Amino acid sequence: MSDWIDSHLWLIPAVPLAVSLVILGLNTSSPVEPGHAEACPSGGTRFRASGARRNAAAGLAIVGQIFALLLSVTAFFATLATPGYRVFHNFTWFIFGEQALRLGFVLDPLAAVMLVMITFVSLCIFVFSVGYMANDRHFGRFFAYLSFFSAAMLGVVIANSLLLLFVCWELVGLASYLLIGFWIHKPSAAAAAKKAFVTTRIGDIGFFLGMLWLYRRSGTLLFYDGGNGALENAGLVSLGAGATCIALLIFCGAVGKSGQFPLHVWLPDAMEGPTPVSALIHAATMVAAGVFLVARVYPLFVVAGGGDPGSGGLNAAAYNGAFPPLTVVVWIGVVTALISALIALAQWDIKRILAYSTVSQLGLMMVSLGVGGVAAGIMHLLAHGFFKALLFLGSGSVIHGCHEEQDIRKMGGLRALMPVTFLTYAIGMMALSGVPLFFSGAWTKEEILHATSLWAFSRVPHYLMLAGVVLTALYMTRQMIYVFFGPRRAAAEHAHESPPVMTLPLIALAICAVVFSVVLTPAWPWLHDYLSGERAVLNFSLLIQPALYLALVLVAVGIGLGVLIYRHATEIDPMERAAPPLFRFLENRMWLDELYDGTILALARFAARLSDFLDRYFWDGIVRLLGGMGQVFGGLTKGFDERAINSGVNDATGIARGFGRMISARHSGQVQTYLGAIAIGMLALILLYSWLT
Repeated sequence: MSDWIDSHLWLIPAVPLAVSLVILGLNTSSPVEPGHAEACPSGGTRFRASGARRNAAAGLAIVGQIFALLLSVTAFFATLATPGYRVFHNFTWFIFGEQALRLGFVLDPLAAVMLVMITFVSLCIFVFSVGYMANDRHFGRFFAYLSFFSAAMLGVVIANSLLLLFVCWELVGLASYLLIGFWIHKPSAAAAAKKAFVTTRIGDIGFFLGMLWLYRRSGTLLFYDGGNGALENAGLVSLGAGATCIALLIFCGAVGKSGQFPLHVWLPDAMEGPTPVSALIHAATMVAAGVFLVARVYPLFVVAGGGDPGSGGLNAAAYNGAFPPLTVVVWIGVVTALISALIALAQWDIKRILAYSTVSQLGLMMVSLGVGGVAAGIMHLLAHGFFKALLFLGSGSVIHGCHEEQDIRKMGGLRALMPVTFLTYAIGMMALSGVPLFFSGAWTKEEILHATSLWAFSRVPHYLMLAGVVLTALYMTRQMIYVFFGPRRAAAEHAHESPPVMTLPLIALAICAVVFSVVLTPAWPWLHDYLSGERAVLNFSLLIQPALYLALVLVAVGIGLGVLIYRHATEIDPMERAAPPLFRFLENRMWLDELYDGTILALARFAARLSDFLDRYFWDGIVRLLGGMGQVFGGLTKGFDERAINSGVNDATGIARGFGRMISARHSGQVQTYLGAIAIGMLALILLYSWLT
């Protein structure tokens, strides 16, 4: 079975892709039926699901995802055969001249765990969507887009070629555009989709240039190719001094996709899409792609800083020195994590709070990768996939129960009305906050903090990430109090628990957020050693580490401050009452969007207006001037052309016609006459020759 999955790895993304195409062919949109319209979160209209084709669309999507999950689990078990397991299958796509462009698929521990996480979380989101989107007119098309999104991300994970990864990377961007703008009739959704697409393209330009440069220096875009791949010794050595620029250009793509500063502004606006889309983008797919990319090409970052090409795997340590590209990764991650956590403190939209939380956690992952804790960063990415999907789907359940209300100031007291949602959401909140021992987020954060503490270049990122832990616990406690505690406000008066089709995925993800801790603890660091290509050893004496006490104190401070500040919170935030300018600064997202609008976008608008002016009045004027000059010159040469050139041509043709008629008259058709003329001509030539000689 192991050999079979190695050669059929392409089936994992192919199945959801095929399902997506089939669903699109079903024409599952429901007609408008009187009395079946309902208000939807987008402000438009929903229509009750009806017809076998709509049910078939959801069924096909879920079955396809189950099949992809089973294949992913099979691939995962295949990697358990030996530590550091890696197999790849390369093939020639096409040949141009003497060059062959080759693509391939790779299966290793990094790909295996990502495959399982993506397919499982996506499956939970698919099931949740059956209930959440049940009354949407384009129910079937929504599942087609979800399957397409899942297929594109799975393609990114198994790609053994940077070119194939880039193709799937762009398909992820296309799918995000379709899903964020799914309610396209809503102007804010259309604008958010366009913003996400354009912003990520900025980073992708850098990614594309880095890919071209890599191919120019190494002659290949395959990651692994029997010692000749771009991430193997021969390929890495061939990069020379260009490795730093190549690494930073590729990192630009990760900055865009994973919402890192300064290209993070699209990610919170992506909340305009349906809540399952928010869960898919912020947990399992799009934002995970950037962190995965850095982890996949990590040897390139190590070599760019002068490291050993042979130590560039997931177990490579950058603790002993600051490699220039990785230093950039660290500080970008630090800035992203802190500003996003601060902005989350002043947001009122339940989904937007979680969106900024995602940006902050992605920054934390980037910091981990930058300081050399690659395995720790991937561990947090996996754990984050489970508990962040849980939180987003939980917020969807709250929105559904509160009749599409998303403002937390209008909620309150929901814990008794929505007990399942409350309990599962509380588990997700504690996992995100890093509550020790029982929740996966605590162990992964402890691992990251440990990695930052060992970074020799600077201790500042370590201390700032400690502050980030406190901020995370603080803004999540604020959200929990506003939504589930305190008096019931307007939206909570008629709230109700969501149906089982929506709560069962919450329960499954909550269990994962807790059970996943088993393979993360220092007592049995199975996942860390699995990713590092080592064998894990069980040692209960290592369970309690000093960092665990530190994490406990930090989380306790964050939650304690949250309870102290917000226990009697009203619709006016206590921070807003205590420091209005600071709260407005954070509530308006530090005015970064306005800053971009007043600088970069203003420059772009000015350039567009200048181009339009030059096109209309300068270049068009030059064209008209040259055209006028041509007309004047044509008028001046018209007489000469008609009187001199044309008459000369006419006279010449007249002479030619006269000479032709004269010659024609001499042709009688009698052979004797022709022979006589020939004889006279030959005699004349002979006499001439005799005279000359």
